[in-house]
Parts: sequence; C-alpha cells; structure tokens
Amino acid sequence: MSDTGAPAETPAEPLTAAETAEELPEVEVSPAEEIALAAGFPPQTHERWQELVAGVVNRSRAEDARLSGADAEDTLRSHLPGGLTIDPLYLRPAEARPLGVPGAMPFTRGRAMRDADVPWDVRQLHDDPEVGLTRAAVLDDLEHGVTSVWLHVGTDGLPAADVEEALADVQLDLAPVVVSSVDAQTEAATILREILEGSADATGNLGLDPIGAAARLGAAPDLDGLARALVGLDPERIRAITVDARVYRDAGATAIEEIGYAVATGLAYVRHLAGAGIAPAESFPHIEFRVSVDADQFLGIAALRALPRLWARVGEVLEVPEADRGARIHAVTALRMFTRDDPWVNILRSTIATFAASAGGADAITVLPYDTVAGLPEKFSRRLARNTQIVLADESNIGRVTDPAGGSWYVEDLTDDVANAAWTVLQEVEAAGGMVSALSDGLVERRLETARKESDRRLATREQPITGVSMFPKIDETALDRRARTSVSDQGLVPRRDSAVFEALRDRASANAPTVVVAALGSRRDFGARETFISNLLGVAGISTQTIEGDADAFLAAVKSVGTTVVALASSPKGYAEHAADVIAALRDGGVETIIVAGRARELGDAADRVDLEAYQGADVVALLGDVLDRLSPRKEGGDR
Repeated sequence: MSDTGAPAETPAEPLTAAETAEELPEVEVSPAEEIALAAGFPPQTHERWQELVAGVVNRSRAEDARLSGADAEDTLRSHLPGGLTIDPLYLRPAEARPLGVPGAMPFTRGRAMRDADVPWDVRQLHDDPEVGLTRAAVLDDLEHGVTSVWLHVGTDGLPAADVEEALADVQLDLAPVVVSSVDAQTEAATILREILEGSADATGNLGLDPIGAAARLGAAPDLDGLARALVGLDPERIRAITVDARVYRDAGATAIEEIGYAVATGLAYVRHLAGAGIAPAESFPHIEFRVSVDADQFLGIAALRALPRLWARVGEVLEVPEADRGARIHAVTALRMFTRDDPWVNILRSTIATFAASAGGADAITVLPYDTVAGLPEKFSRRLARNTQIVLADESNIGRVTDPAGGSWYVEDLTDDVANAAWTVLQEVEAAGGMVSALSDGLVERRLETARKESDRRLATREQPITGVSMFPKIDETALDRRARTSVSDQGLVPRRDSAVFEALRDRASANAPTVVVAALGSRRDFGARETFISNLLGVAGISTQTIEGDADAFLAAVKSVGTTVVALASSPKGYAEHAADVIAALRDGGVETIIVAGRARELGDAADRVDLEAYQGADVVALLGDVLDRLSPRKEGGDR
C-alpha cells in the first residue's frame, strides 16, 4: 500500500495461509492410534484414476477420437461465473499447509470460535411501510427465535419517522437493531443512534454506506458525514458502517466481484476516515459487511471464507492490530436467485444458501421470505424464513462446529481461487483510484455488463437451470397475492433476478393461452423421452401442449381443434427416419405454418430443411421460446402478427 493506505502491489501470493498464519505444532499419532481406512486395498494413483475415466469417456467416442487419461479428465472439468474452474478430483496438497485458527491471521476460519448455543445472529428483515404491521411483526419474530432486528428505511421501506414506534416493544438490551437505507441513510442512522444511546446496554449498527447507496441511485457519494458519525461511538456497542455489497451482486456481479467490491468499499471508508484523523485501528471495528449468498453452496462457502482473508490482509498492511482485523459478515439469501413463479422452490434455495452461510462462517444471517418477489411478506412466510435458520442451527447441528468445511481439499482450493480472483478485482479498483472513481468512470459498470452477458448465456442455454422456472415449470399455478412494494430510483445499478427473463415469457403467453400440438411419431419407446422434453421446454414460456399419437390425419385434426399453427415433432432418430418426411409433408399441406423438431433437424435426413425450429439440450431457450410465441401470437388486421 502507498502512504495513504492503498495497496499498490501485493506479494505474488499474498493471500495464502502459509504466508500469513503461524505454523501449528504437529501432533504425533502412534501407530496404534492410526485408523487404516484403506487397509486391504491396493494403493491407487492419479494416473490410474485417469485411465478409468478415459475408459468411461471413450465408450461413446469413435476409435480415431479416443482421449488419453489427462484429456479425458479435462472433459469433466466445469466452470463457474468469474472464470473459476472446478476439477473433477481434488487430492491432498503436495506440501501440507496449516489451516490456521479462528481469530488469527489469515482469518479464513472466522473472527472467533463459534458459540454452540448461539452460533450466529438470526436477523430478520422488516421493510413494511405500515408501522403497526412492522411493530407486530418485529415482536412476533423476537418471540419465536429471531435474535436481532433489521429495519429497512426510506422510500422502499419504513418511513424514518416511524423507526422508534416500530421498535417500541423491543428490549434493546437483548436484541441488537440495525438499519439500512438507500435514500434516507442519514435520517435512519440519526434516529437509531438516539434510540440506542437511550439504553445503556443497547447494541446495533447505524447502517451508513454512502458508496453503496450512491451506486444504487446513480449519484455521487457523500462521505463527509462518516467521521462525524463515529464520534463518541463505542464499536463494541454501536457500529456505524455497513458495506452492503449486495447492490453489485443484484445488478449482475459474480460472487468474486461482490467480494472484491466489498473490500474495496471498506478500504475507501477507512482511507477517507484516516484523512479525517481517525486511524484505521479505530475505524476497522466499526465496519460490517453485508453480502449475498445463493444456492451454489460451495461457492458461497468459499466466498464467505475468502472475504475475511482479504480484509485481514488489508488490515495487516494498514497496521491494524491483529485482534481487530477480522471481518464481521452479515449474509443474506440472494434476491437475485428468488423467483416469482413456483415460489415454493425459494424455500429450498434459501435452505441451501443458509447452510452455505453457516458453513462459511457468517456472523449474522437473514433469510428472505419465499414470497419476497410477489410483494411484502405475510406472517407465514416470515415464519418459514426464520425457522429455516433455527432448524438448521438447532436441529441439524451445523452451528455447533466452527468452519466445518475447513481442511476439505476442494473447499480450500476453491477458497484460494476466489480470494486471489477477488484480490485482483480489488487491485483493479485501486489502480482506477478507489471505489468512488471506479464507479464514476464506468469501470464497475463495464465489469457488470460482462458478467451479465455471461450470466444471460448460462441462463438461456440452461447451463444454469432454475428449478420451477426454466426447468420443470408448473404453468397452471396460481400467482401469489401480496401487497406491492415501492421501489427507489432506477438511475443507478438496478437489481435484476435470474428468472426475470423467463417470467417475461410467461407474461406474454398468459394473455393468449397458446397451445402447441405435439405429434408423437412411432411407439412410446420412440417418442416418450422427447415428448416429455419438448412439453417441459414449451411450458417454460407458459405454452401448453396437447400430445397426439397416431398419423398425420390425427395430428391435423388436433391442430384444427386446438386452433394452433404450430406443431412439434417428437421421436427418436429411428422414428424420424421412418415417419418424419411423410408427416411433415402432410402437415404443410394441411396449413401448419411452424414445425418444431425435438432434437436436431439433421436427424430428419432429406426433410431437415422443412422444419422451422430445433429444440435440443443446450439451445438458447429464451430466443427459441420468444420465436415460438411470436409465431403463436394472434394476427392483426392486414395479416401481420
């Protein structure tokens, strides 16, 4: 870092546990105490495993295209957003490295040992603008297992003037209170500070995050009030700053970028406060990080383990005492993964995300209610949200172990990858002049645009499937009826949900209730799998299907009965070879305008050029279904659609 605290350069491997943690003493185990789990089995090598992989992979390959062991293993590698590569097999590192301990550098294992009785803070979000309803909901949550209160204040939440009434039933010496806001941060912080300082043992966080708010609103951040906010505050009781990096994740950032921007924002606050005469050692304890966690449990675990490692590295360079370098982390189930359609699956997503947050070492966890997308949650959905945490902590016992994933070869390797990639993001921001400059000159937006394009591709091809939406849709469901939220300005980084593009297709279809006839060719053995595939695929856009078995006459009769102009063919390559040409000719003669083939057109032989659309695994589903809806839309006067 430079004199001002900016990390100009970092050692080649600044984030490895081996460089920043003291070596732990080796514990000798006598032969009698060893457990020979592999006794009786011959030793195996990586090369032998590769040979076995090649034997499986090559079964479906031509003789002249056989792969070697290493090449066969490479076909099993997968990739995560942000350029991360996941190997099919992880082995013990060639050189042992110490895991470290909680509360010490490099802080990968958290700030402290976990309390088995209260493993993390169960924090419930309240953003209902009706103060009476919010007050009752806060009390209900605290009476049923929630341990802290989170009020969202402003245009899209509770009016700042109603904060005191909303907290009227809270015993402030028992339940910490935090606030957040996009457009009323100063007012919310001022009111909460007065409330907390009125009780000797009250604790909480004032939620100041001017950079995050400015990013959401598309405005220039005003950091001048930060130094004044810290005056007279004991961070052991009342902290002032929350770095809410969800604004970037919700706008399309990868988990890597979210972590990088979180640390960059925290560093910007520390640097600004240092310029106002508040040393990093004084400002560090005031900062809490709020980040997203989604249903990719291992990536979530790795990201939450990487964040404190990066923050501790920043603290080390700024000469913050080691005991104060640990990052306080508030994990929130990601709004981006929540769906409007088939919202009950959100409960499953949240359960996985909560597990990841716990295993990753979050200090506080918030589970958004399953009906969040539909509007303001009801009592039952809030109950499910809080019980997701309580059951996981108390009944499945995941809260009784500190850093349960520590030592896993896969998790440790993934943590290193995330940490180093996020550190690169931090360095890029620092090279641009810091987080404020990176936002104003468009650096952040350019990175987000790249991430959004890659995410859109993964979603459209269903490389990243969404259960209940892009896979296994339920098109006859009844939409949830909830009170609508008020949103803030859309001038800045606007939240986007992964399922929104599919929901837009469903909305298009709902106006016309379109139907496609599925022409099942051959026997059920021939068409069964692809008939299911095409019916589910069309259901993604809310298009219903009517499957007909028989001949061309039966297909045309169904087309006339349904009143559609689109037919989908479903069969095996053998079935297509026997029936497709004659059926396609009859359908065309009967006035069918659009023919979709479930599979690839080349399977139809000479009739390949007589079909209009291909529906196959890996196709751009969004483009395909948009095209089908265009073809199904009612004709306007003059013959145009």
